[in-house]
Amino acid sequence: MKFLATYLPGVVIIEPDVFSDDRGWFTESFNRRRFAEGLASLGESTPRDFVQDNESASKRGVLRGLHYQLSPHAQGKLVRVSQGAVFDVAVDIRRQSPTFGRWLGVELSAENRRQLWIPEGFAHGFLALKDDSRFHYKTTDYYAKDSERAIVWNDPQLGIAWPGGLTPLLADKDAGAPAFAAADLFD
Repeated sequence: MKFLATYLPGVVIIEPDVFSDDRGWFTESFNRRRFAEGLASLGESTPRDFVQDNESASKRGVLRGLHYQLSPHAQGKLVRVSQGAVFDVAVDIRRQSPTFGRWLGVELSAENRRQLWIPEGFAHGFLALKDDSRFHYKTTDYYAKDSERAIVWNDPQLGIAWPGGLTPLLADKDAGAPAFAAADLFD
């Protein structure tokens, strides 16, 4: 696995090793030891153990996010796509961070097999670029409705450059999420 630092401290792109032959291919999507060693090689700490795996399927144009959970149920997320493609976004919502309010967007697809590690203190969302995009994510804490928060996806203060040519299909709670300036964030 190759671990690539990003300009958002803690957010890491992971490119797994893929072994292919005339029968198909194989990749190890997660290995706790390699994950910890890869993060350590970038000076990042090992997160809490993953406790929940989630999967969603989205048609082209579905936008989910920007979601996060506050303490005591803050979540780190390791995300990947097994079918289709998404534009995946992490936003630094840690008030004391030098990159507070900055975002990173990465295409994750079945073809590139990339993963993105998003630690606690970041909002997360994605836009499905293909029909039946299958999105997988491991979390470091359980879903807790009382800790769940969201920021509106198109907040001008954040200025996320979502891919054009699609009219986002949103859940009501995402369409009505608060602006970044009004959201409950990490102190």
